[in-house]
Amino acid sequence: MDTLSYKTVSANKATVTKEWVHVDAEGQTLGRLASKVAKILRGKYKPDFTPHVDCGDNVVITNAEKINLTGKKWDSKEYIRHTGHPGGQKSLTASELFNKAPERLIEKAVKGMLPKNKLGADLFRNLKVYAGSEHGQEAQKPKTINLNDLK
Repeated sequence: MDTLSYKTVSANKATVTKEWVHVDAEGQTLGRLASKVAKILRGKYKPDFTPHVDCGDNVVITNAEKINLTGKKWDSKEYIRHTGHPGGQKSLTASELFNKAPERLIEKAVKGMLPKNKLGADLFRNLKVYAGSEHGQEAQKPKTINLNDLK
C-alpha cells in the first residue's frame, strides 16, 4: 500500500493558487455577505485550506451603497473609536458611516471576522470594496460568483 496517499497536505506560500473573485453586494445583507467574504479571503472553501497560510482568494466587492441592514441597525448600530486623548471617544451610527463612506461599512464588517493577528492583516489587504459598480481590477479578470450558492 502506498503510504504517501495518507500524508496530510499542508499548503505554503509557493503552492497556493490565488484567484480574483468579484462579488456584487446589491441587495445582500451586511453580516451574511461579510461572513462569506471572510471565508473566501481565508481560503476555507478550498480543499487545501491551511490555517496558518494566506491561501484565500482576492475579493472585489462592488455596489457597496446598495447593501442592506435588517431591523433598526441603521440607527442603533454604533461604530466607536477613540482619539487617544482623555474624553476622546467618538461614535458614528451605521447610517452616518454609510453616508460618509459606504465601502467602510463592509470593510469593518469583514475585518471583524478575520483573525486578529498578522495573518488577518495580510488577508484584509486582499479585499477591495467599491461604492459603485465600476472597479479598478478589470486587468485581473475577476470571476463573478453568487454568494447565495456558498454555504
